[in-house]
Amino acid sequence: MFERPYLLSGRNTIIHKARKYDLLVINGLEHPPLLVTHRGITEYNGEIPETKRDAKMRDMELIDISAVEVFGDEKTLLFIQTVNSKEYKVDYTKVGTPLFIKLHQASLF
Repeated sequence: MFERPYLLSGRNTIIHKARKYDLLVINGLEHPPLLVTHRGITEYNGEIPETKRDAKMRDMELIDISAVEVFGDEKTLLFIQTVNSKEYKVDYTKVGTPLFIKLHQASLF
């Protein structure tokens, strides 16, 4: 069985746990995709892989948060913890502003 490079916590938190794979987070068609690396989070402007297999070939894990096996619906607020122990708050109601992706918490460990 394949182990995913991320964990789900609660109803809206993703924890990135494998440095080898970047996470490509999709939240519906109208929201911009996010690229989660071990360094942080940015909006993804590249071509979205057609399948999860195509994403794996690019060292990415494709996560559609509206899929039943993830959260089951689109989210307006999402928390993402990166490998470097920083937690980011992604507020989809603020797309296009500096408050869209904001550092929420940084661990001292």
